[in-house]
Amino acid sequence: MNVFEAMVSRHSAKTYGQIAPSAEHLRAVLESAVRAPDHGRLRPWRFMLIQGEQRQRFGELIAASAKRRVPGLSDGDLQRERDKALRAPLIIAVVCRAVGGTKIPVIEQILATGAATQNLLLGLHALGYAAAWKTGEAAYDAGVKQALGLLADDQVVGFVYAGGGEGATFAPGKAASLADAMLEFPAD
Repeated sequence: MNVFEAMVSRHSAKTYGQIAPSAEHLRAVLESAVRAPDHGRLRPWRFMLIQGEQRQRFGELIAASAKRRVPGLSDGDLQRERDKALRAPLIIAVVCRAVGGTKIPVIEQILATGAATQNLLLGLHALGYAAAWKTGEAAYDAGVKQALGLLADDQVVGFVYAGGGEGATFAPGKAASLADAMLEFPAD
């Protein structure tokens, strides 16, 4: 699959199957991620792999985050939060660790990390895996960041859920319209 085919055929996954990307495939997609555009070559992206039994611990972090935000959350709702971490055999936490003291604004560093995330998604798709970029309120929770060992100023850009094999499905929806995305340069 060439890069254009990957870009126009990629859809977010609805379900992920139970097969995690192989070590070789994972290395390839992470290598593609660190080739993202990066003004100033600051390399602000960081990747944390959450897999195997780590997913249950991550699910507990998500549930604890929800409980802090919504005291009195039902046991069923807390279990649904825990189960989010078990949707896919691999979760890649993508973090922007902005480099201070440079002329490169933090927003550009966050955008570079977003570009790295897109490279992950395209690489996973090209290799036949189902993947989706998720955030949710836990991505912005200081307690979750601390429990993951992140720095206070780190920004969780997203959690990339990935897997393959039987049970992987996609939610293609309606393709975005190029006509809707275009702006006209103002006339005199």
